Amino acid sequence: MEVFIIVSLILAGLLLFIVEVFFIPGISIAGIASAICLLYANYYAFDTLGPIAGFITLIASVLSCIAIIVWFMHSKTMDKLSLKKTLDYKIDPLKGTHIRIGDKGIAITRLALIGNANFNGHIIEVRSADGLIDENTPIYVERMVEGTVIVRKFNQ
Repeated sequence: MEVFIIVSLILAGLLLFIVEVFFIPGISIAGIASAICLLYANYYAFDTLGPIAGFITLIASVLSCIAIIVWFMHSKTMDKLSLKKTLDYKIDPLKGTHIRIGDKGIAITRLALIGNANFNGHIIEVRSADGLIDENTPIYVERMVEGTVIVRKFNQ
């Protein structure tokens, strides 16, 4: 009867382990219950059947957990659950703004290297080439690098 209880606890622990690792990741009730089942199965084996059976149960528990992880990772079930879509597009923050080098605008926020500016009615994020530029200061577009607009103070 003791062997049946130990095997039942180990099987319940392994089932909850699968649920925890692959279906409900994180520290949840399934993970805690899995740990309790496996630990109690090992304790019960040491307590009722002796140290040899306890160590056999411990080794069987550890190897079973490792085998389940390896088997589940190599099974087709993992392929069905995994996400295969890749993102192959880039966001263009300047799309539709028609901003060119030399355009003049106004700094809406203080440009402590990065801030917002208004160019031709479009509010965009800009980077200052001059360092700190105060709010409501006239600026112009010096250059554009990979979607980043770099501005300088406009001295009239």
